[in-house]
Amino acid sequence: MANKMKIRAWVDNGKTTVKAIIFHPMETGMRKNKKTGKLIPAHYITEVKCEHGNKAILNCMWGPGVSKNPFLSFRFKGAKAGDSLKISWVDNKGNSGSSVAKIK
Repeated sequence: MANKMKIRAWVDNGKTTVKAIIFHPMETGMRKNKKTGKLIPAHYITEVKCEHGNKAILNCMWGPGVSKNPFLSFRFKGAKAGDSLKISWVDNKGNSGSSVAKIK
């Protein structure tokens, strides 16, 4: 699986806004393949972490109810333009990915 993610982050009036999209199939394990009639195996993100500096600022526990290519948006205080922000994820099959973005 390709490790693809887009992150945008910017500071406005002392608050940092983060918007990210993680490209992932997010299969529930309950859909059937139309051709074979067999269930498509579950494959979904279970944990998402966001770090600013060496400090964890967000930790999400997800499940199969989250849509394909999930979008994440949140705000936090304490960052400045030029700082780095890291978002990482792990799925139920042990795959993982991460991406780093500079805050504007």
